[in-house]
Amino acid sequence: MRYRYSSIKKMTNSFTENLGRGGFGSVYKGEFPDGRLVAVKVLNESNGNGEDFMNEVASISRTSHVNIVALLGFCFEGSKRALIYEFMPNGSLEKFIDNNASSSQESGLGWDKLFGIILGIARGLEYLHQGCNTGILHLDIKPQNILLDKDMNPRISDFGLAKLCPNRSSIVSMMGTRGTIGYIAPEVFSRNFGDVSYKSDVYSYGMLVLDMVGGRTTVDRRDVECTSEIYFPTYLYKQIEMNAERDGDLGGALDEEDEIEHIKRNLIIVGLWCIQTNPKDRPSMTRVAEMLEGKVGLLEVPSKPYLNSPPRAAPTYSTSESLA
Repeated sequence: MRYRYSSIKKMTNSFTENLGRGGFGSVYKGEFPDGRLVAVKVLNESNGNGEDFMNEVASISRTSHVNIVALLGFCFEGSKRALIYEFMPNGSLEKFIDNNASSSQESGLGWDKLFGIILGIARGLEYLHQGCNTGILHLDIKPQNILLDKDMNPRISDFGLAKLCPNRSSIVSMMGTRGTIGYIAPEVFSRNFGDVSYKSDVYSYGMLVLDMVGGRTTVDRRDVECTSEIYFPTYLYKQIEMNAERDGDLGGALDEEDEIEHIKRNLIIVGLWCIQTNPKDRPSMTRVAEMLEGKVGLLEVPSKPYLNSPPRAAPTYSTSESLA
């Protein structure tokens, strides 16, 4: 539904309560006349020709899924642009996995809930890639763009960088790098690594999973440039290797501590599969969901991908994308 800017001001009480700021603009708490709470994202007036805005409207208006935030309305009035979303009372996932929390308990999440969030994000991405009438590449999966509802269920948000794939296979012009350092797939920096495709979202998802299980909490991403060696959780391989014998003996009934270690190990393995350097070596999100749900048997540890630092200046190029 389209709203006038005057209606946006009214529902946000003249933008009184700020929920967050970003490069795109600010998000404010609002309320519909019927009392329903909403989140209103007001874009900066300097956001060019509104490409990111139209991307978000076009992308999210095609979606309907329990793990995708619902777009309720928008405003496009001259230079004034705003998006109205359902309100997520628990905010973003970032605050639950940030501050170098080394475990789900320290971050305020139990392992059952953590696993549920990881699986929910996987199902949301699977829907974007395969379930929509038009395939959607999100291209900016990160903790800040995962919102949590009142029951801590995850909702993928912020489709400003998304790309539509009308026929599941299309040529997409990539003008520079899209995404966030630390979560961007290697092929987004350089096509030498492969084509940009839905597997690029898989990579970002894998990095998010490793963040959630404590894989990168010792690295302050804000103080690091494009350094894949620092981001890459090499020590996780060593951890899995050291615990391999113990994990192989986890037969029969497991006590709570063993069960948690088993969950952590499987999540780490899924994350490592997702961040393989070659996009072809990464699983689809459908396969990821099956791995998480235990439908593929004992998970094998992937081989260590070769490491290369992405170029500091990203080139402009066109790549083919295939969802086959």
